[in-house]
Amino acid sequence: MKTINDNIKLDDIIIIGAGAAGMTAALYSLRAGKNVRIFECEGIGGQIATSPRVENFPSIKEISGSDFSDNLSNQIMDLGAEFEFEKIIKVEKALYNDKEIFEIISEYDNIFYSKALIIATGAKHRHIGVEGEEDLIGKGVSYCATCDGAFYKGQEVCLIGDANTALQYALLLSSYCTKVYMNTLFDKFFGEKALIDLVKSKENIIIEHNLNLIKFNYDDELKSLIFENTKTKEQKEFKVPACFICIGQIPQNENFANLVDLEKGYIVTDNDMQTKTVGLYAVGDCRSKKIRQLTTAVNDGSIAAINACSYIDKYYN
Repeated sequence: MKTINDNIKLDDIIIIGAGAAGMTAALYSLRAGKNVRIFECEGIGGQIATSPRVENFPSIKEISGSDFSDNLSNQIMDLGAEFEFEKIIKVEKALYNDKEIFEIISEYDNIFYSKALIIATGAKHRHIGVEGEEDLIGKGVSYCATCDGAFYKGQEVCLIGDANTALQYALLLSSYCTKVYMNTLFDKFFGEKALIDLVKSKENIIIEHNLNLIKFNYDDELKSLIFENTKTKEQKEFKVPACFICIGQIPQNENFANLVDLEKGYIVTDNDMQTKTVGLYAVGDCRSKKIRQLTTAVNDGSIAAINACSYIDKYYN
């Protein structure tokens, strides 16, 4: 661990990621009297900012994801949050005035220092890579049945995926959609037997294997999907207003592997959001957990902030 002898600007808390979890952590930290710097390398708001409607957040009947994100970012900026639009590529521990601190290095070789660090980098939904997919996000293409499935109540929808989350999404969608066309790339499922059996028992879940999506038909919104059978090469069209793509998520935590334990790429924490490194917390979709929802993201953020503030108060005073 290197020792820093120069005078430096030392933030109380640095947060990497400006999604719902990161900004909630900022909110609680700022209200506790700490100064907060937030790093974001894409857009403020994270995944929820792309959702056209949010109807499952307590006390808010309906709001767009972008409005939710704007409200939260304005709230924390009014409290003094500082934003830096840079990607963090390296984090190390260092000694400063005989206290351990974090040294955070950006892609532009800028160096920042903090007493505590909260990682909120999220996880990206794995995209299927067919032309038009990006244009249709929020207009018929979704990666979260829990978030968006209810918008298609009484309609037929398509679901692409073959593992546990896809199976769970199929069951959820089947409870309010007239039909769920569940298409898999391979000839079998890769989930738990109990879930597979339950999906197979649902009359309105239509399962087809060996189907590869090759085209979205759309104007302003999704009209239909064209699949090709990987064995027969026969093409099949599904005329549905929505397609739920559930083929995995991609965490982005490699730059922190020197200070945290990773489980399938996700950061391991305890119930206090604490990683194996004291003073370093992880929140939201980037950490290893079962449920990834807007409410669980803000839950993580508040817990991490309260514990980070407590750590600072005890260790630096």
